[in-house]
Amino acid sequence: MAMSTGGGRGPRAPLGEINVTPFVDVMLVLLIIFMVAAPMMATSVPIDLPQAQADRMQADPDRLLLSIDARRQILLGTTPVPFDELEARLRANPRVHEQGELYVQADRAVPYGFVVQVFALIRQAGIARVGLVTDPGSTTATPEQTSERGAGHQAR
Repeated sequence: MAMSTGGGRGPRAPLGEINVTPFVDVMLVLLIIFMVAAPMMATSVPIDLPQAQADRMQADPDRLLLSIDARRQILLGTTPVPFDELEARLRANPRVHEQGELYVQADRAVPYGFVVQVFALIRQAGIARVGLVTDPGSTTATPEQTSERGAGHQAR
C-alpha cells in the first residue's frame, strides 16, 4: 500500500494561478459600451436643435457654447446664467474675449423673441462674431425656405 503526499497536485488541490480570461472578457465588453456611449454624452444640455440644410462644421470642444434650453434656461458652457446677469458674465469671461466668438444653440421650442433678446445681450457685451448651431440632419424644407444662416454660418 502506497500513500501519496503528492505535494498538492491531486484533483482537489487548489490552483496556484488565477484565470484572467473572464476578467478580460468583461473589461472588453465595458470598453465597447463606453466607446459607444461616450459620443452620446458629448453635450450635457439636452437641446432639440432646429434642422437646417448647411455644411457640417468640424466640432471643436474648445469653443465656448451658450445654450438655451426649452425652459429658457441659459447656460454658458455648463454653468447656468440668469438672464439679467448674462451681459456681465460675458464681459467678465476671459475665454469669450480670447476666442473672440461665441456659439449659440437654442432649443427649437424657445420663442424667437427670447433668442433675439439673448443675441442683443451678446452684442452689448461686445461679442461681434456669433455662430448659430443647428442640427445638420435632413429637413423637409426647400432651399428657398431655409435661412442662409445655419450650422457653420456666422451672424454678423
